[in-house]
Amino acid sequence: MASPAADDYLKTVYAHTEWQDAPITPSVLAGKLGIAPSSVTEMVKKLAAAGLVSHVPYGAVRLTAEGEARALAMVRRHRLIETWLVREFGYAWDEVHDEAEILEHTISDRLLAGIDARLGHPRFDPHGDAIPDADGEVEREPFVLLAAAAAGHRGRVLRVSDVDPELLRALDALGLAVSSEVRVTADGIELDGAPVILPDGASDVVWLSA
Repeated sequence: MASPAADDYLKTVYAHTEWQDAPITPSVLAGKLGIAPSSVTEMVKKLAAAGLVSHVPYGAVRLTAEGEARALAMVRRHRLIETWLVREFGYAWDEVHDEAEILEHTISDRLLAGIDARLGHPRFDPHGDAIPDADGEVEREPFVLLAAAAAGHRGRVLRVSDVDPELLRALDALGLAVSSEVRVTADGIELDGAPVILPDGASDVVWLSA
């Protein structure tokens, strides 16, 4: 079942449980993809018939081993391209997602391998998401969502979700980036020892080392 649409579904299912444990449902999948629920239901049936996902009516959608391998290959493509655009072309971290969505379906395996080699085989993309290696292996350290971190917790920013480009720009303006060392406070965070009041929603898109 080779199609960009199928790859996008598999990649979205994988990404949903990458930083939290709740499995994805067809309705949530529809919202993330911006597609009508009826269309999602039909595609999920096709993916299940192809052995790429498991699903029961009204239940969660889960990747099979084959589906996960394919999802990891697409995630690798997407995140390597994002990293390439930032390092080689000067894109900002809020500008790369849409470009990568297009390019991930068009570049050859040879070009992807060349990009990986030129970048020095990076392990993380500009948002801190792990880049699977060529064998589909992923490295990730223990983490905690900022919203769930107790006041006084000290940690390194591991990941910032790219779901909201405007929020990415706001955090960038505050000086917060992947690898920033922060201390959680009752009102926000301390960054380089200075108090920072975060914009609304920020604590739900930032993950820290545990």
